[in-house]
Amino acid sequence: MPEILDGEFRDPRLAAVYDALDPDRTDLRQYQQILLEEFGASTVLDIGCGTGVFALQLAACGVTVHGVDPAEASLKVARSKPGADAVTWHAGTADTLPPLQVDAITMTANVAQVFITDEDFDRVLSAGFSRLRPGGVLVFEARRAEDRGWERWTREQTRKTVQALDVGRVDSWNELRAVDGELTTHAVPVIFHHDGARYDSVSTLRFRSREAIEAALERTGFTVHDVRDTEYAPGRGWMYIALVP
Repeated sequence: MPEILDGEFRDPRLAAVYDALDPDRTDLRQYQQILLEEFGASTVLDIGCGTGVFALQLAACGVTVHGVDPAEASLKVARSKPGADAVTWHAGTADTLPPLQVDAITMTANVAQVFITDEDFDRVLSAGFSRLRPGGVLVFEARRAEDRGWERWTREQTRKTVQALDVGRVDSWNELRAVDGELTTHAVPVIFHHDGARYDSVSTLRFRSREAIEAALERTGFTVHDVRDTEYAPGRGWMYIALVP
C-alpha cells in the first residue's frame, strides 16, 4: 500500500482516475461568472490547474488561458483532452512562469490551502500580482476553519465508487490523519479492484482565518475587492476577490 504525497495529482495511475472520482465541478460556475460576467476577463492564468477542467471550460468560451501545475501526471491528463491545444500548459509553479500578463488569475478548489507556510503563500500571491495587469483580478477560495470540515473526512461520509475508463471499478474516500493547529493532514485511499492495488494519497492543508488571508493579500500588494460565500457549499468556504490597483 504505497503512500504518495499529493498522489492524486502526481502519480500517473491516480491522476488518470481523478476526474472520474470528482465529476461534480459545480464549484467552477461561480468562478466563471465572476471572471467573465463581472470582470470580462479575456486572458486567465489558472494556478494549480490540475487535469485542466476549468482551463478547458474557459478556453471553450474564447478565453486565452494559461494553466500551470507542478504535477506532470496531471498535466499529461490535461493535454490529452479534447480542446487542450487551445490552452498553454506550463509545468512548474507560478513563480517559475515565463513573463506574461493576464487579466485574471484563479486558484480553484483547495489550491490556496496547499501553501502551508506564510512564506509559500506570500510567494504565490506575489507571483500572481506580478503577472496581472493593472486592474487585474485574483479569485480563489478557502474553506472556513469554523466549519471544521475535516471532521467530515471519514470513510462513511465520503466513500465513492466509480467505473473508470479502462480500469473498471475504483473505490475512494477521505480519512483524517492529523490536526495540528491550522494544519490538517488527510489521506485519500484509492483502490483499483481489477488488480487489488491500493494507493494512499496524503495531503496537508492549512485552514487560515479570513483575517489572515486578507492580511496576506494586502501584504503582497492586492486590494481586497470582495469576500463572498461559496455558492456550491454555503457556509463552508469564502471566495476571495482581490485586485491589482
